[in-house]
Amino acid sequence: MKLIIVESPTKAKTLTKFLGKEYHIEASMGHVRDLPKSTLGVDVEHDFEPSYIIPRDKVKHVNALKKIAKKAKEIILATDPDREGEAIAWHVAEILKSKSHQRIEFHEITEAAIKDALAHPHTVDMKLVDAQQARRILDRLVGYKLSPLLWKKLSKRWLSAGRVQSVAVRLIVEREREIEKFKSVAFFTIDAVFTNIVAQLISKDGVKYESQLSFDLFDGIYTTSVTSIRSETQAKDIVVDFKSPFVVSSVDKKEVRRSPSAPYTTSTLQQDAGRKLYFSSKKTMQIAQKLYEEGFITYHRTDSVNIAEKFIDEARSFIHATYGDAYLPKEPRRFKTKSKVAQEAHEAIRPTDVGMTNDTFQMANIELNKDHIRLYDLIWKRAVGCQTSEAVFDATTIDIQSANGYVFETTGSVIKFDGYLRVMGRDIEDRVIPDVAVGDVLPLDVATPLTHTTNPPPRYTEASLVKTLEEKGIGRPSTYAPIISTIIDRQYVTREEKKLVPTELGMMVTDFLVKYFSSIIDLPFTATMEDNLDAIANGQKKWQPVIREFYEPFEKILASTYDTAEKVKLVEEAIDEKCPNCTSQLVIRTGKFGKFVACTNFPACTYTRQYGEKQDVQCPRCGSDIILKQSHRGKKFYGCSKYPTCTFAAWKKEDIK
Repeated sequence: MKLIIVESPTKAKTLTKFLGKEYHIEASMGHVRDLPKSTLGVDVEHDFEPSYIIPRDKVKHVNALKKIAKKAKEIILATDPDREGEAIAWHVAEILKSKSHQRIEFHEITEAAIKDALAHPHTVDMKLVDAQQARRILDRLVGYKLSPLLWKKLSKRWLSAGRVQSVAVRLIVEREREIEKFKSVAFFTIDAVFTNIVAQLISKDGVKYESQLSFDLFDGIYTTSVTSIRSETQAKDIVVDFKSPFVVSSVDKKEVRRSPSAPYTTSTLQQDAGRKLYFSSKKTMQIAQKLYEEGFITYHRTDSVNIAEKFIDEARSFIHATYGDAYLPKEPRRFKTKSKVAQEAHEAIRPTDVGMTNDTFQMANIELNKDHIRLYDLIWKRAVGCQTSEAVFDATTIDIQSANGYVFETTGSVIKFDGYLRVMGRDIEDRVIPDVAVGDVLPLDVATPLTHTTNPPPRYTEASLVKTLEEKGIGRPSTYAPIISTIIDRQYVTREEKKLVPTELGMMVTDFLVKYFSSIIDLPFTATMEDNLDAIANGQKKWQPVIREFYEPFEKILASTYDTAEKVKLVEEAIDEKCPNCTSQLVIRTGKFGKFVACTNFPACTYTRQYGEKQDVQCPRCGSDIILKQSHRGKKFYGCSKYPTCTFAAWKKEDIK
């Protein structure tokens, strides 16, 4: 018997479809060893040697694996093709005390890919294992060393800090302060209607009204486009000053080509799933994991936009047969990965079978729901669309000039050839402009000043945060979703109608860490550490010196902060209500599971209740007050104040009818 070990039962089940009776497939159920929870588990005095243990809930399963392994004539480790998967393979080999094991790697779970991997086994790549160990040890040192300091100085024994998570919270906190500091500026535009053409005033005597405003915000300069028309009086004076005739001064017609986007990486998939399907990063990765393990898509933790030549050939054949020759580019379209190192899977996310369209996918005999179908459809369209012809537009720009030098402009476009848009299924409306020629005189029907105000930078959504983390080099494909889940679970950030908003606790912890550990949660420093981990994975650096270079100054700052930092107390907000048990003042406090109302006479009085902000609407079922609550996952929702007697709840305020 040949024993193949994968991570999950679903993956094991899929592999079983392709392999004969000579193979027995077992799941490791994820990691089989880890650092202990109760102690640091890293010997800082002896080259940061980790002390791995088998978690208590894995002991029974590991023992069963050992018994099966003893009967196997060959052990094959088939964990995921990234650092995490490589580390799991190494840990499995260590606990099985196997010296004759083989490692196979595949990026899609198909019969051809599995058999090809079995024909080309190799050994566990210790460089990737070392990179994963280095990340794990770094995070353990920061978490287990910083957290007790937060307990002492912030008087909250459940607080915790993370090396990368704290940077993500800092981004959200600083954005919130940018928004708070922002001062809106009013400006005006002027729209004019010439029979059936709507145009906007853009210049006078060759001087454009467009300009830019810069705001000195928390972390730098924020620039936005406005016009130089800053008052209603100025706008009205301009309208009064228009002189006829109004003549078409230029007509610019040109053909515009738009190319399809590259296939999905982990980051871009999470961004699009967030924007188009309203999925959280965690939900996106859970669904993608299922699709991968069932064999429908390639490995979903990747920063590569490369596509296998086999798929390109299949996609081109499909496009030609389904859409016709016009939709097939003369040459295959290839994309270049921008990242410095392809340290994850070496292919973009794509369907394993181009013929598995959304219609046929829905009939697949697996446990699917509509979310699996929607995400698969997104992946399929992006992968096939990237090999389809460009979309072609006829774009027109018309300038209309008054007798005294005012120039108005309007633009329009019409799809000439839909190209890849046919695959993507996007509904783009044509904006048709009537045919006019230079020298045509157009009557002015009406000119209207329109008021605008500058807007602050928007709060982060999960999609925009993932994009920012990727751009700044913070984290890697496998870490984006856990980062966001962690900072929400820790009550540092909440979701409010898809936006990430820092809590008072998140701001307080961030301020403390920035004050005393600015170098540790500094964005460039964190990005440099990611580069160091990449260098370990490539064999350019050893992991122990990288850890030592970080830990020695960190330890000194830590010791100094214990001695010098003053205690910080989270401000408690008093509410206009007395304790029903002892008549003392009630206040809003923050606990491990969020805000709650408590008595100031604690511990003599232990009165507490769930906290919720009263809204200006009533429950449609019972007429009681509606309050803003927070789920255990940190998501805000609107619920009846009489819960559990009344169970009415809604995610959005406008849904309360």
